Amino acid sequence: MKMGNRTVISEFILLGLPIDPDQRDLFYALFLAMYVTTVLGNLLIIVLIHLDSHLHTPMYLFLSNLSFSDLCFSSVTMPKLLQNMQSQVPSIPYAGCLTQMYFFLFFADLESFLLVAMAYDRYVAICFPLHYTTIMSPKLCFSLLMLSWVLTTFISLLHTLLMARLSFCADNVIPYFFCDMSALLKLACSDIQINEMVIFVLGGLIIFVPFLLISLSYAWIVSSILKVPSARGICKAFSTCGSHLSVVSLFYGTIIGLYLCPSANNSTVKETIMAVMYTVITPMLNPFIYSLRNQDIKGALGRVFSKWTIQLSLG
Repeated sequence: MKMGNRTVISEFILLGLPIDPDQRDLFYALFLAMYVTTVLGNLLIIVLIHLDSHLHTPMYLFLSNLSFSDLCFSSVTMPKLLQNMQSQVPSIPYAGCLTQMYFFLFFADLESFLLVAMAYDRYVAICFPLHYTTIMSPKLCFSLLMLSWVLTTFISLLHTLLMARLSFCADNVIPYFFCDMSALLKLACSDIQINEMVIFVLGGLIIFVPFLLISLSYAWIVSSILKVPSARGICKAFSTCGSHLSVVSLFYGTIIGLYLCPSANNSTVKETIMAVMYTVITPMLNPFIYSLRNQDIKGALGRVFSKWTIQLSLG
């Protein structure tokens, strides 16, 4: 459809994953299983934290928000991916594409800020254990959460509004399985200098500043441990921080691989694989990372199931 001298795009074509047609059903079942696992795993953590009073602490308050963010982040892209894998024309409406981009940015940015809050919580717990309850007060925890949600709302809305002002050429093919902001900018016919400037400035706020703060937190934690070295203290510190460090490595590792380390050869295939890691694998693995090595989560699971078993037997 043309309006004046510009083309008005009503929908975009998502090329999806580079999968052989003969293997499409197999990959559909695989991705469906991963999505169900992501939803159930993150829901389980949210429910456990809500039901078990032993988990009503700052650390698990942040973890429940992280699980909610992971659940929603995966739900932004996976249902559309699964739908398009069964569709002859894998398209998405223009408004739907901008909506998907908004929520994709929102929950990705939210996870980044939540990881910073969790790193600060671990820093206070290990470096100032006697003052932990005083420092990590309910007021501070609520403020950190509100700041994270408000900042992500503003940032994702700004990117979406700036994208909405652009006009697009006749080419409406996105070489990914979701509406990635960088891919949309490549299709735009308008001047994208403002968009690029905002991405550069806010990218530092969203990626580099949180990563720096997390790195500083763990540098202080290591320094604090080394001041009073003991096998028990080191084991406790790694037990407390190991899960969080694993999630941080997965999250920022895939972001750096996807957006900061472009490759000249087979870049589309590489970026697609990294995008799958970022949007599918990481949200699915986070519940396992936080539960398999976490005695609190295992204990809460046992207490909740025991309680339900007793209630069922009495009923």
